[in-house]
Amino acid sequence: MACLHDHSCEEHDCSSDWSLYKHIDLPKVSALNEAVPGSVKSVFKAWEERLNSSGGHLESNEGDPELLIFIPFTSDVKIKSISIVGGVDGTSPSKMRAFINREGIDFSDAQGMQAIQEWDLVENFQGVLEYQTRYSKFQNVGNITLHFPDSFGGDTTKIEYIGFKGEATQLKRDVVATIVYELRPNPSDHKTKAEGGGLSHVE
Repeated sequence: MACLHDHSCEEHDCSSDWSLYKHIDLPKVSALNEAVPGSVKSVFKAWEERLNSSGGHLESNEGDPELLIFIPFTSDVKIKSISIVGGVDGTSPSKMRAFINREGIDFSDAQGMQAIQEWDLVENFQGVLEYQTRYSKFQNVGNITLHFPDSFGGDTTKIEYIGFKGEATQLKRDVVATIVYELRPNPSDHKTKAEGGGLSHVE
């Protein structure tokens, strides 16, 4: 399901809504069938930069519009919606399929697997549309793979921007913090009755 923004971005901080790009493990992002190796990394950027193409874009090989993008996160995230800004002249992706927490998927796997959700896309040159997820299925996302099977008739598929709206659970960092806390117990958490009825710290 696609929906329009229900507010003015001049009055609302859209950049903070679409800030999950900060939690993408960018060096590990990869794409199959990209014409320029590594170009997929250029499509993940701040919301206000979504229409800025100076940093490059992702495009499939000529005559083959199919793309498969693997996006890992540095901490588990919850994804509420996805925004895609595609190319002109029929090169925008026409369909998107998502797989959650599955590594090493290739085109054969993607074509034969049941996606967790699929969307029919529309040409979205200004980035004003977002595609809502089935939110209950997009919890604790460590990585997401997006499959774009085809374009709107173009010989290639071109993507300028991919954005994720949601929140980072920071689960991995919290687990580490909990372990450190238990290794270094706080004396104030271990108290006993002292003579005279007061409290004293256990040494």
